[in-house]
Amino acid sequence: MRIYQEADYAAMSRRCANLISAEVIRKPDCVLGLATGSTPVGIYHQLAEWNRKGDLSFWDVITVNLDEYRGLAPTHTQSYRDFMQKNLFDHIDIRQENTYVPNGMAQDPEEECSRYDSMLRALGGTDLQLLGLGRNGHIGFNEPGPAFIKETHVVELSQSTIEANARFFESADEVPRQAITMGIGCIMEARRVLVAVSGEDKAEAVYRSFCGPITPEVPGSILQLHGDVVLVGDRAALSRLPDTSEEAC
Repeated sequence: MRIYQEADYAAMSRRCANLISAEVIRKPDCVLGLATGSTPVGIYHQLAEWNRKGDLSFWDVITVNLDEYRGLAPTHTQSYRDFMQKNLFDHIDIRQENTYVPNGMAQDPEEECSRYDSMLRALGGTDLQLLGLGRNGHIGFNEPGPAFIKETHVVELSQSTIEANARFFESADEVPRQAITMGIGCIMEARRVLVAVSGEDKAEAVYRSFCGPITPEVPGSILQLHGDVVLVGDRAALSRLPDTSEEAC
């Protein structure tokens, strides 16, 4: 595992954008796994800026998003499809048919999960998977629980996740209680995983994920078993790590 400690959120975002752009330049038709939430916004804005300048192109890139809320239409202002359009897709030269997000309005959610897994297999998995890290250690919407779930599945959101996401809605009551998320197996099949973290409120989750025991009660801890993980965080988020070397834990 490689760890990069950056001074602040802006520097963290730029470092992650550099790593993603390097993958796109190395393999113009790469498959990128993408995340939502507040953490990747700066990363996406940096990538869009470089795209506008002509430093890289997303024309042949395929993107696969981790998750989507159940019950929100793609046009809903808080859906993850809408988030991706506003923060990245509308600002780069990617072909819209090459962008995949789970269908939160699917009448048969189990069938949608199977369809998403089949699509991932057909693409050969992701070349680089961008992840954030929840305060309870969740990755994607894989919440703490008794077991790691491999496949894409419907998940009941924990109260801490609902509270954390309430800032994007008028109130916590409006936050959907379920989501469709890639499973742990899908994430672990990525050839490289890039974890972006920012803020003191993520420090405990970082420590438990990368220095604690591997347990489904801390979903991010499974990443200790992945062969190519890059952790990029600001000083506050990495403050609980013993140091910032590859042997930090």
